[in-house]
Amino acid sequence: MEVNQAGFKEKKPLYIKVYDELYKQIMNGTYPCDSQLPTETELAKTFKVSRMTLRQALALLQDDGLVRSVHGKGSFVTRHRQANKTAGLEKIGNPIYKCLAEPIDQIELDFRLDLESEYTQEILNRRAAAVVAIERWYKSKGVAVAFAFTFMAIEIVSELNLDLQDTSQLMDLLENRVYEMAHSASIEIKRSSAINSPSQKYIIAGGADQCDLILESLYANEEHPIVYNKFYIPEESSVMKINAVK
Repeated sequence: MEVNQAGFKEKKPLYIKVYDELYKQIMNGTYPCDSQLPTETELAKTFKVSRMTLRQALALLQDDGLVRSVHGKGSFVTRHRQANKTAGLEKIGNPIYKCLAEPIDQIELDFRLDLESEYTQEILNRRAAAVVAIERWYKSKGVAVAFAFTFMAIEIVSELNLDLQDTSQLMDLLENRVYEMAHSASIEIKRSSAINSPSQKYIIAGGADQCDLILESLYANEEHPIVYNKFYIPEESSVMKINAVK
């Protein structure tokens, strides 16, 4: 498998900045549970962004279960659900290779350093001096067929003696080592429409409007996850299989 290591990106996307601020306002009660958010036009004006950028931020909030959109009425704040860590029947491993029908022959990786936010504090269950935000594009025959986004506390970089300038080492951690290190995982599956947008580096094959979203926290101890992953798989290429026993 070919690995295309695009490397370090410095600037946080504008829609992520809007997302971070809305997340903070929802969590601190500025917009309480069951309240309606201002209209897209009002929010776009408040944040001085386009409606397209605002919609990307709202789509991510929907992925996190914080906001629901009601056609013709607007966006409403919903209760935040913290996923419980429970033992599963599937062996821990990268869900892309379990749930994507397309064969992967290339992975492209970009990353940047971000300041922590209330969102990263919650999903990583810790304060961090900074967080590493990592994008991975999974390709088949040169075409992007799936996408992954990862958050990792900068402290994990030190604990694992990672060299962020060695992107092959970072790739190996995310694709292989982290699953060998983890003794448990918390996984949640949702539907999402947040994957294909003009600001994304690639459009997922088929231009899918809907995809399966897998939220994954991997734990080497009970205190906090090593990484928090969001995997986006287009619905036409998604193969979800759950093994169960009586």
